Amino acid sequence: MAELGYRLIRDEILERISRGEWAPGSLLPAEADLAKEYDCARGTVNRALQSLAEEGIIERKRRAGTRVKALPARKAKFEIPIIRLDVESTGAVYKPKVILRRKTLAPAAIVKSMRLRAGTRALHLQTMHLASGRPYAFEDRWVNLKAVPDILNAPLDEISANEWLVRYAPYSSGEVSFSAASASEREASMLQTPIGSALFAVDRMTWLGEVYITFMKLYYKPGYKMRTNI
Repeated sequence: MAELGYRLIRDEILERISRGEWAPGSLLPAEADLAKEYDCARGTVNRALQSLAEEGIIERKRRAGTRVKALPARKAKFEIPIIRLDVESTGAVYKPKVILRRKTLAPAAIVKSMRLRAGTRALHLQTMHLASGRPYAFEDRWVNLKAVPDILNAPLDEISANEWLVRYAPYSSGEVSFSAASASEREASMLQTPIGSALFAVDRMTWLGEVYITFMKLYYKPGYKMRTNI
């Protein structure tokens, strides 16, 4: 029964984090308070929190308490880049431009990739990342609204979905793939490059525990070079 108890509490705390009840960087209630709330032994709560700490979702420090990790990307094998910072590092002025922002039924491929229920409505976003008014990258993204409902009210013409999610949607794991892609008519139009041009493409998906957050395809213009730390 203790095994079941700690797992149920772990899942409940994770769900509350994913709903935004405890934002990145915020302090969780003390173990004794959580034990009282869940009507269980303090040791059961301790085990649930330890499990979440091992997954990289929270951090625990003696005398400082337990917090939701503010910058989970620091411990990721691949650090999610902030496109605004990439653009500004070149001396250009960054601006996100939302091309599409629609809550709609997720297509079958997204339902399968993000392990959503059939018939789930998700947020479909398409964003142009501009450098001093010129195309820098084109982003096509799906967001699981169960994981991050607050994104519906986010000012995505001021702060890109890329940066908003890194700031406000803690994640525990993700997958990233890189490839070359031939520009379709849509991508060529967005990036102002000929159809068939060789683009640098990034596919990325993140999740928190068992809840998938977002799936994104990002296309850069020909000649782009990605730099990161290892």
